[in-house]
Amino acid sequence: GVGGVSAQSLTKQMTPTYQASLTWVKNNHTFKFGSEVREFGYPLVSLASTNGTFTFSANQTAQPYAQSSIIGGQTVGFPYASFLLGLVNSGTVNPPADLRLGKHFIALFAQDSWKITRKLTFDYGLRYDYDTAPQEQYGRLPNLSPTLADPTAGGHLGGTIYQATCNCSFAKNYPFAFGPRLGVAYQITPKTVFRAGIGVAYDGTATANTGTGSAQPANNFAAPAFGAPAMTLAAGVPQAYVLPWPNLSAGAYPNPNFPASLNGMTSVVDQNAGRPARQVQWSAGFQREIIKDLVLDVTYVGNRGAWWLSSNLDNYNALTPQILAANGLNINNAADRATLRAPIGSSAAGIFQNKLPYAGFPASSTVAQALRPYPQYSSGLAPLWAPQGRTWYDSLQAKVTKRYSHGLIVDYAFTWAKEEQLGTEGGTVNDYQNRLQNKSISGFSRPLVSVISANYIVPAPTWRFAQNKVVSQVLRGWTIGGVLSYASGLPILAPTSTNNLSTLLFRSTFFNRVPGVPLYVTDLNCHCIDPTKQLVLNPAAWSNPTDGQWGTSAPYYNDFRYQRHPAESMSFGRIFTFRESMKLTIRMNFQNIFNRTQLSNPTATSPVAPTTCTGGSGAACTNPATAGVLTGGFGFINSGSTFAPARQGTLEMRFQF
Repeated sequence: GVGGVSAQSLTKQMTPTYQASLTWVKNNHTFKFGSEVREFGYPLVSLASTNGTFTFSANQTAQPYAQSSIIGGQTVGFPYASFLLGLVNSGTVNPPADLRLGKHFIALFAQDSWKITRKLTFDYGLRYDYDTAPQEQYGRLPNLSPTLADPTAGGHLGGTIYQATCNCSFAKNYPFAFGPRLGVAYQITPKTVFRAGIGVAYDGTATANTGTGSAQPANNFAAPAFGAPAMTLAAGVPQAYVLPWPNLSAGAYPNPNFPASLNGMTSVVDQNAGRPARQVQWSAGFQREIIKDLVLDVTYVGNRGAWWLSSNLDNYNALTPQILAANGLNINNAADRATLRAPIGSSAAGIFQNKLPYAGFPASSTVAQALRPYPQYSSGLAPLWAPQGRTWYDSLQAKVTKRYSHGLIVDYAFTWAKEEQLGTEGGTVNDYQNRLQNKSISGFSRPLVSVISANYIVPAPTWRFAQNKVVSQVLRGWTIGGVLSYASGLPILAPTSTNNLSTLLFRSTFFNRVPGVPLYVTDLNCHCIDPTKQLVLNPAAWSNPTDGQWGTSAPYYNDFRYQRHPAESMSFGRIFTFRESMKLTIRMNFQNIFNRTQLSNPTATSPVAPTTCTGGSGAACTNPATAGVLTGGFGFINSGSTFAPARQGTLEMRFQF
C-alpha cells in the first residue's frame, strides 16, 4: 500500500557493462590488453507517506492551563478523543519522489608475462581506473552550501544547493588512478618455487544507492502550540504543508513551515567523493613439494589502504575549542558547561540569554546549539562519500595441500594476521578532533585462523562380497566433504560513555580503559559459564570520562574479544547416472556438525548499567536467597537464545534429464 513510512516503492539497479580484451602470444611474451565500461543507475520511485501520516496526541483534549500535568493521579487528555475530533498533533504528507542516482566507470589495462628463462618468469602491467562521484541524474540531490544564505533561517549561511540550479559539481573526480603491478616467479630447485609481487589497486567510488536519494526534505508538520491542532481532518491538509518535489529552494531546510524543528539534511556530499580507495598490496613466499602429492606454501601478505569511505572522521556542524574560546567559554569549566546546556531564552544562559543567531531561532534550544556553525540544523551534517579511512594489514599465511590420491584431497590453511583501521567499518571513532588517536585493530580482526577442508570419494570396493555389480554400484562414488574453521573471536566495541558529551559537543565518546584491571570476570572460552548466574565482563575495567571530556580509549582492543565460534560443516552425497542424459543427485549438508552449544554474545554497552535479575536488582542479584535468574547487566549473556542454531541438516535431491 501507499500509507505509512514503510510504503510502496519501486527500486532498481541497472548496471550495463561493456568489456573487450585481447591476448597476444609472441615468442616468450604473453601480452594482454583489456578495457571495461560500466554505467550504474539506481532508479527509485518512492511513495512514502504520500497518503499522509497523522499522529494524534492527548494535548488537544487536555486542559490548556495544566498541559501534561498529572491531576488526581491521571493525565488529562486522551489521544483517541483527539482523533474523534479530527485534531491532528503532527504528521507528514509527501509528494511522490521519482529520482535516479548513478555514476560511470571506465578501466584500461595492459600487461606482459615474460618467460625470461625456463626457471624465471617476470610479470609487469599497468591498469587505469576512472570512477566518477555519484550524483542524481537531474541534479536534485540537496547539499549544504557554506556560502549561501538560508532564507528559512533568517539569512544565516548554510543554505541548500542543488546541481540542477548551481551549474556546479559537488565533488571532484580523481583522474590519476594508475595501478602498476609487478610479479616474479623463480624455480630454485625442481621442487621449490619463490614467488613475489606488488601492485596498486583501486576500489570504486561509493555506490549511489537509493537510500541516499531519499534524503529529500520531509514534509513534516506539527502543532504550533500545546493544545492547538496542526490541522483538522475535516478541513484537510493545508496546502502550505504540501511542499513540492523536487524542492529546489535554498531554504528547504529546516522545514519552511516549521523552522523551529531545526531539521537538517542527513549528510553533505564530500568534495572528494570522486576519489576511489587505493590499496598497495604485496606478497612474497615459497612453495615446496615436501613429498609426493604434499605441497607446502608459506607467504607473507601485506597491504596498506587509504581513502576508504568514512562518515565519522569529520563533523561540519561541530562545536570546536576554537569556537568556544572565541565566545569566552571553556569546556573544562563547570559553569561554562552549565551555560552551554541552558536554553538560550532562559536566565541560565547568562550573557547569551536571548542572543539568537538569527530571528526565529527557538529560544528553547541550548546555547551550544546556537553557537554551532549552522545553528539552524540539529544534525552533525555528516560527510557523505568521504574518502578518509585508512587500513593496515600484515599476515603470515601457510597452506598445506594433500593433492588428490586414493580418492582424498585435504587442505589446511593457517593465517596469523594483524588488521588495523582508522575510521572505516561504519566510521567507528572515539574523538574525531584527535584523528590519529582513533587508530585501532579492525572490528573484523581475527589474528589466528585455521581452516581444514577435506574431500573423499569412495572408490569401488575390492573385498569379495562387494564384487557383486549391484553392491559395488551402491557403495562406490559417494563423496564425503567437510570444512572446519577455527578462529579468534571478533573484537568487542569499547562501551559508549554516559558523560552526556553529546549535549555539549554533539558527539559521544567511549569509556576509558583502566590499566592493569582484568577485562573479564570469567574466561569466555572456558566452557564453564552459567549465563543464568554469571556476568562475564568486568565493569571495573572501564572508567567514565569526566563531564565535557573526550575519552582516550581506542574503539577496539586485541584482548577484548567475544567468544570463539567455530564453524563446522560436513556433507556427503552422490551422483547416480542412469544413462548419459539422466542423472540423480542426492546430497546431505550439515551445519554445526558436532552440535556445539554457542552462547550469545554478552552485553557490552555500558559498565554502569544496573545488574537485574528475577529477584530484583543490584545487591539482590548477588544474594543466593533472592537472586533468581539474571536478566541484564554489563556482561549479561541471554540464555534464551544462542549465537548459532543447533546441528541442522538439509537434504537436497535433483533429477536431471
